Amino acid sequence: MSSENKDNFNTTVPSMMEASFQSAFQTKLMALNPGYTTNALGLDAATFTTVLATDVLNVSTTGTTTFFDGTNVLTGRALTDDVIDVELLLIFGGPDGTANGGLTSDNVNANDKPFLTSFPYLASPW
Repeated sequence: MSSENKDNFNTTVPSMMEASFQSAFQTKLMALNPGYTTNALGLDAATFTTVLATDVLNVSTTGTTTFFDGTNVLTGRALTDDVIDVELLLIFGGPDGTANGGLTSDNVNANDKPFLTSFPYLASPW
């Protein structure tokens, strides 16, 4: 995405994002992974890029809060959720998450400092 498109994306209201960006996201997905059929969530390219193009974070107030834990999907985001690994898995992992193993993780498995147990929860800067 060019910097101009990124600025447009960042200033577009969520209700307009799918119409404005889904096609470009799907084109980029297919360029990154020409063999893409469905991902570990069972989403085909059009459905997956519709989810990506509508940049909102859903939050479950009654269930597990997670980006993706293998069962729960996009029900929020905990600080410890490995969002990059999840996104790589969904882009390159194929229907069962095992395809393209070298592309499904950034191999960064934890924050460099422990999160705090009370507000503001984020670790202090170095």
